[in-house]
Amino acid sequence: MSGGSVRRFLFEGLDIRGAVVHLGEAWQQMQAGRDYQPPVAQLLGEVAAVTALIAGQLKQPGRLTLQLRGSGPVQLLVMDCNEALQMRGMARSNPVVLPAPIPELLGAQQGGQLLMSLDLPTARQPYQSYVPLVGDSIAAIFEHYLVQSEQQPSRLFCTAAPQAAACLFLQKMPDADRHDADGWQRVTQLASTVKTAELLTLDAEELLGRLFHEEIAAGGVRVYDPQPVVYHCPEDWDKVRDMIRGIGRADAETILAEHGEILIRDDICNRDYRFTATDVAAIFAASEGKALN
Repeated sequence: MSGGSVRRFLFEGLDIRGAVVHLGEAWQQMQAGRDYQPPVAQLLGEVAAVTALIAGQLKQPGRLTLQLRGSGPVQLLVMDCNEALQMRGMARSNPVVLPAPIPELLGAQQGGQLLMSLDLPTARQPYQSYVPLVGDSIAAIFEHYLVQSEQQPSRLFCTAAPQAAACLFLQKMPDADRHDADGWQRVTQLASTVKTAELLTLDAEELLGRLFHEEIAAGGVRVYDPQPVVYHCPEDWDKVRDMIRGIGRADAETILAEHGEILIRDDICNRDYRFTATDVAAIFAASEGKALN
């Protein structure tokens, strides 16, 4: 089973580009041990597919983070992905989340926001942009974002289930109307017939052939090599030890005296880091250049 892939394509006679994203094992691993309510998992899976799509356009090393924040039953959806399409993510919600319209689930009408952050090694600080949560679906929210950020009409079709998450993306390029004045309307109407089961189960070539066979026969479509997507949430004990050094020996010992250990929770990777008094003493001994007796 593959972790997942992004397959880009181009309608060569129409100047319309797109991509098919399919996440299998990567999405399953992201949910493992989380016990997400079904509406929460649905939203998070769709955001995961769109994040892979956007991160797949990174042309240099970097890290893309997308956050949907609001005051609804689902307070936070966050996805983090680098240029190698190593991704991780999580949701924060009420213990029980019942099916409801997407704007209601996310609290979109009460100041909900989509935050995009791009951290590049060459930049002094991350580039960040905020847009309101506009749209009645994850696809519509990101269509609004893409039109704002890329100034090109875009369409998204997203879905998620326990075993897979997927999306189909189309974007009208600047010369599309010159190539074929009706091309964009035809292609998006055909795309809107896509069924959930097709998105979840068909590979890119089969999906494109089923949806656009007449367009492909007339002008051809170029399908590019897949970009593999993997779930990536490795343990990072050194980073957590640095956090403990950062709070200082006195505060660390106060926490130990109160709780008997230091527990650091990594929410996005669903992992706990625990340190005993001996562990903490070793951290400060190492940083001070001293050996433990």
